Amino acid sequence: MKIFKFGGASVKDANGVENLISVLNKTGYDQILVIVSAMGKTTNALELVVKNYFSNKDELQYSLNEVFKFHNEIVLTLFSNNKYEIFDEINEIFNNLRGFLKRNKSPNYSFVYDQIVSQGELLSTKIVSAYLNYKNIKSNWVDSRELIKTDSNYRDANLKWDLTQKNILKKIDNKILNVTQGFIASNENNFNTTLGREGSDYSAAIYAYCLNAESVTIWKDVPGVLNADPRVFKKTQLLQEISYTEAIELAFYGASVIHPKTLQPLQKKEIPLYVKSFLDPNSDGTSISRGVKIKPEVPCFIVKRNLNLLKLSSLDFSFIVEDNISEIFQILHENKMKVDLIQNSAISFSVCIYDKYNRLKELLSILKATFKVECTEGVSLFTIRHFKENSANEILKKNQLLLEQRTNEVLQLVVR
Repeated sequence: MKIFKFGGASVKDANGVENLISVLNKTGYDQILVIVSAMGKTTNALELVVKNYFSNKDELQYSLNEVFKFHNEIVLTLFSNNKYEIFDEINEIFNNLRGFLKRNKSPNYSFVYDQIVSQGELLSTKIVSAYLNYKNIKSNWVDSRELIKTDSNYRDANLKWDLTQKNILKKIDNKILNVTQGFIASNENNFNTTLGREGSDYSAAIYAYCLNAESVTIWKDVPGVLNADPRVFKKTQLLQEISYTEAIELAFYGASVIHPKTLQPLQKKEIPLYVKSFLDPNSDGTSISRGVKIKPEVPCFIVKRNLNLLKLSSLDFSFIVEDNISEIFQILHENKMKVDLIQNSAISFSVCIYDKYNRLKELLSILKATFKVECTEGVSLFTIRHFKENSANEILKKNQLLLEQRTNEVLQLVVR
């Protein structure tokens, strides 16, 4: 069995859905499990619904109607007969969503987030599966929430592997074309959970691992894994081959093409991962497997925006030692800060963090009780793997360097 994962950009409109069918016709669709993300920017649109639910009720109905309008227009374009059952299925999803917004009593933002944002994947897969059948390609729609089971750590749930594998082996018929969702799952109480942003790649790896799949292919709007983000860097190169280890390193530093959790389960069973373009499905793309470290061996550029650089020093100018560092990390953990870089000297400790849950103000208040704190907000972290001496020249021409750190293979620059 093979796993195909299509991201939101591949199904951003009716033409994208048509192209997905074209890709399947070119590659073949026997014994394929298709995983589909939410369409286009639907996740962002549903995040706005969540935000309005908590803080701007006047805009709530409008923001929800915009999501409905977007999907309804795609359905109207794809299906000539408006009596087709997909229209009823889309209406049912939105009616259930409106019912949840009226009935919900929970003040837990992350819980509400997962109940609402998960609808994007249900909508996209309902439409794709229905259109496949409409075009006489028989497909079986599968609800990932019934198969992938997690704990209740909403927005970044942890997988229950044994139960998930049991469910998948029991309920997936590997002889037919299946269509299911990435990113979403459920807990023991059958409430929706999600696997973290960009978690659809991880979903593909979960299914591949549990089904002992032949391969996983992630279809994207780029030729494969590039050595830099083409939206940030003018000149990029296609990486033809990458080892699991190298890909994990790139993911660790924030390469956006591959989700950090995706590679570990694939590596355990040596299931190759291909990253290909849905615009050119016959091209080779990038192969990630056991073997060649990286081909060609060129510098790889990764950038993370909107980080915060903290410089901490003791109030009495004493050394920053193990006890201090342990305390700092405990505070960062309690405030759910993601650490992207650390550097320490005798009397100071610098850390670059991502404030995912908007808790920076509370964090600074806690730290200032014990340390002298300098905070620079809105910085960028550039990571260059396999760097050369001139690799950072263009970055430093355009930005002010705040912190530099390097090893034999990796150069990291915090700039603003």
